[in-house]
Formats: sequence, structure tokens, C-alpha cells
Amino acid sequence: MLSYRHAFHAGNHADVLKHMVLVQLLRYMAKKDKPFTYVDTHAGAALYALREGYAAKNAEYESGIARLWERKDCPLPVADYVAQVKACNPDGVLRYYPGSPQLAQQLLRADDRARVFELHSSDSAILQEHFHAQGRQVKVEAKDGFAGLKAVLPPPSRRGVVLIDPPYEDKQDYKKVLEALRDAQTRFATGVYAVWYPMLQREDSIKLPERLKRLQEKDWLHVSLTVQAAAEDGFGMHGSGMFVLNPPWTLPQELQSVMPWLVAVLGQDSAAEYRLEYQLS
Repeated sequence: MLSYRHAFHAGNHADVLKHMVLVQLLRYMAKKDKPFTYVDTHAGAALYALREGYAAKNAEYESGIARLWERKDCPLPVADYVAQVKACNPDGVLRYYPGSPQLAQQLLRADDRARVFELHSSDSAILQEHFHAQGRQVKVEAKDGFAGLKAVLPPPSRRGVVLIDPPYEDKQDYKKVLEALRDAQTRFATGVYAVWYPMLQREDSIKLPERLKRLQEKDWLHVSLTVQAAAEDGFGMHGSGMFVLNPPWTLPQELQSVMPWLVAVLGQDSAAEYRLEYQLS
């Protein structure tokens, strides 16, 4: 299904959680001198204009990144993420929001590499043009990210972060996520895998975290952010989650300091809450 355009949701509360965690994963990988590879299975576009086009229609960023823009009390992981967004807005005015491939590119070192997949023809063309000047460091492929993932694992560096965040418009995406991770574990067991998912009143969404936990007994982390009560009509996203296989040992402590703050700042009603659980070796 190729109707989904992430531009409608750029910079919303789900992007805040996803990209804040992603920045921390990439920062951790960069602590070692050895290079690593970043893989993005559903990359979307590189940079989103927030005040025009798709993003302006619902202006979801106003209840996401915009709430953090002028804050002076951000916990360090949030401040780091916001700084990466501000790097795309050098005049200090929130006009653009970076997608995950752009955020990653900003954090890659000279020897690190990125493999970026996007099937939507419009977004993949935008990506290819955007990263054209990056040469070998960022390779964009206009193909299905689930299939592309098989071809790039294990990466030559034998160190890597993989972000898997399909739109989930097609309920088969839930099954494909699990299948992709099972296959990836056989090819590259030590990789760091980050799965984003929407919190919906749909059985597949509700059960996904428990199904992900069964992929391996230890070395996983699950964090979710609920921003509002689920709608009575059963439609709409009331929060989102990130599930990380082989997370950095530092991540639980970082999130314990961050998540209550995000609930207070991004919460839209009394149902706002977070969940953090993990099993480490």
C-alpha cells in the first residue's frame, strides 16, 4: 500500500519519541572507534516543511516538536534530539523537521554508512536527490525495506542500528515486522534493532509488544508514550511505542529520567502516561 505519506504527521508526538530514542542509539554506537552501519527500512522523506503542504494540513507538529522548541528544562537526551532538529532550522524558527535518515546522517562519522529504503516513488526520489551529494556514505534504494533488509545484513562493519517503522496501514505490516526481525537475528544477531509502532485500538497493535518480547528472552527494551485517552469511536492513534532488541545498557536509565517529563509536556489529557520495561543480560 503506497498511499501513506509521513509528511502529514511530521514532528508529532510519535516522531518525538521515535527520534529521541534513535538519536540515543546512534550516539551510543559512535562511542566506539569502529564504524557502524545505519539501516532505515521505511525512510519517508529526508526533510519536511512544516508550514506548508501536507504537514500544515493537520499541523500535528504543534503538539509534538513545537512544545519542546523553546523549553529550557529539557532532559539531556531530549535536548540532544531537539538540537539535531534545530540544526535543520539555523535561523531558530521551526520551519523544517528532519526525517530519520536526515537525523542519522547528521550523526554519522566519516567511516559510518547508511542504507536507506523507501518504496513510495515520490519520497524515494526526494531522498535520492537530497542525499546525492553524500556519495558512498548514504545509499538510497527505491524498494521495499523488508526485502532490502535481508540484502544488507550482516553489514561489512559488523556493527549496526536498524530502524523498522512501517506505516502499519496494511495489517500485514505487523506480521512482516516479526518475520523481518526473526530473519535478521539469524543474519546479524548482535545488531541493534529499533521497531516503532502506533498505539491503536487494534488487536495487532495491542499484541505487538508481547510478540516482540518472545523473539529473545533477554536484551530487549520497550517504551511507550500515551498522550491522550483512546477515542470512543475506536479510531486514531493515542500514543506510540519503541521496542529495541539489543539496546545499549545505558538506555533504560536515560529513559527513566526522560519519560515522566515527556508525559508532562506532551500529554493532552489525564490519560497521558508512559510505560518502560526491559530485560538485559
